[in-house]
Amino acid sequence: MSFKALASVLALASAVAGHGAVTSYTIGSTTYPGYDGFAPATSPKTIQFPWPDYNPTLTVTDAKMRCNGGTTAQLSASVAAGENVTAVYKQWTHQQGPVMVWMFKCAGDFASCDGDGKGWFKIDQMGLFGTALDSNDWGTAMVVKNLEWSSVIPKSLAPGNYLIRHELLALHQANTPQFYAECAQLVVTGSGTAAPPADFLFSIPGYAPQSDPGITIDIYSSKATTYTCPGGPVWSGFAA
Repeated sequence: MSFKALASVLALASAVAGHGAVTSYTIGSTTYPGYDGFAPATSPKTIQFPWPDYNPTLTVTDAKMRCNGGTTAQLSASVAAGENVTAVYKQWTHQQGPVMVWMFKCAGDFASCDGDGKGWFKIDQMGLFGTALDSNDWGTAMVVKNLEWSSVIPKSLAPGNYLIRHELLALHQANTPQFYAECAQLVVTGSGTAAPPADFLFSIPGYAPQSDPGITIDIYSSKATTYTCPGGPVWSGFAA
């Protein structure tokens, strides 16, 4: 059996164990519980959109691409621009693929904000940080190691109601990219006035085609030594 075929078999065998989701958030000294899709009756009120399961989204046009099927949450958390938001994972095992963190500014209250429209922008991402695609030199490997991902809210970001979306793209199974995304509600405070310009804004679903090289890449057969995350660059918070 070839290495590529063996890797695919092992990926399938460990699929259930490898799936995961954000299960809590830490902002400052406060921990906010996330949603437990396996025990919804006992899940506390949360800042996170409820999600039905740990299963991956497989196509970029699927509505679950946005927030894994969730559309609103019961609570929100306050965070100052320039402060860190840390997403905590109960489990994660896939070590090849990027981590991408997005935000979306709501036009009004959270009850009417589900992330629809061309308003999503990246605040953080990590793809391949080495040169070997089939290595563990990936953003998702850092999630395996630490079971968390921390991102800074851009300090110049204008205050308001926002959604934050954490996305893990697993590339361990050839020709079967797996997307895992969860969303939560944040109230950003501070004196910032900046907003990302139009060329940083995307719709989800739809931030990239299924044919995007960052989605279709076969990490076992490709000879590439670099990788570009799908969905454009990070907006670092400079004024538009």
